[in-house]
Amino acid sequence: MAAPATRPATRKRRHTLFEEAAAILALEHVDPPGLEVLARRVAASPRQLQRAFAEAGHAGPRSYLRQVRIRQAAALIEEGMTVQEAARAVGYSQPAQFAKAFYRQQGELPSSLKARAGRYGRRSSAGPGEMGARWGWP
Repeated sequence: MAAPATRPATRKRRHTLFEEAAAILALEHVDPPGLEVLARRVAASPRQLQRAFAEAGHAGPRSYLRQVRIRQAAALIEEGMTVQEAARAVGYSQPAQFAKAFYRQQGELPSSLKARAGRYGRRSSAGPGEMGARWGWP
């Protein structure tokens, strides 16, 4: 027997919960609130919040937070920050834990991104010859 369809009002509420919680995690990714506190801040139960994240395509708030942190760290590394500085800036105290999480999400080590960013100025899929043309250089 198929699961009953979710009512439109429920889907809308879960979408709103996800957006509100995601905004909080994006702003407070270095020292994020726990699930209970986050749920309270968006006026939901922890289970409702978990369902909202699942419906939005995420494993849960913790998984989403990890994605936010890694994306932010990648941007910091591309801007010239060292890997350790970027890890600390986004809330990781253990470099090995950061490198493992980074690799799982990005498919490369943070040091590889750092080397590529240092070589080409910023992360780019373009090779060195294409970089000049991209910015109007001869």
